[in-house]
Amino acid sequence: MQRRFRHPRRRRRGILLAAVVLLLLVRAWQQRGRVEPPEVLSEGEHRVERVIDGDTLLLADGARVRLIGVDCPETVKPDHPIEPWGPEARDFTQSFVAGGKVRLQFDRERLDRYDRFLAYVWVGDAMLNEELVRAGLARVEHRFHYSQSIKRQFDRAEEEARTARRGIWSSENFD
Repeated sequence: MQRRFRHPRRRRRGILLAAVVLLLLVRAWQQRGRVEPPEVLSEGEHRVERVIDGDTLLLADGARVRLIGVDCPETVKPDHPIEPWGPEARDFTQSFVAGGKVRLQFDRERLDRYDRFLAYVWVGDAMLNEELVRAGLARVEHRFHYSQSIKRQFDRAEEEARTARRGIWSSENFD
């Protein structure tokens, strides 16, 4: 009886094909349930999926929203320690958006360098951006291109927080 040997090239091709199919199946399994962020985001009401940190939200549609004009202490920046007042800023934002629905309003600059949407975030008649500054949980950030009147509004809120020594302004050595 004569034995038949498979050709080694065919065997390698079969293994390679099986590996590619397996890789595609694993990738498809990993992608299931993931929401791709939208390329455009409209003004108006949106549902918040979760609060990332004090000045960044993840919406239900996958969009990341960065509050324009404010900068909260860091809590999730890679290779960076949690900064003082960062957890309080995150908790404040979490409480502010607890109902899950927010209204977004945009200005001239729509995206930051990380492709997050820049917006004023409203719940009812209160603007989260301004309230974080007023509570002393964020500094005014002038580098974004947004309304001069809103910048002045944020500056007044920051001065109020400094004078009252709230949050980040409560330390003796603030700068």
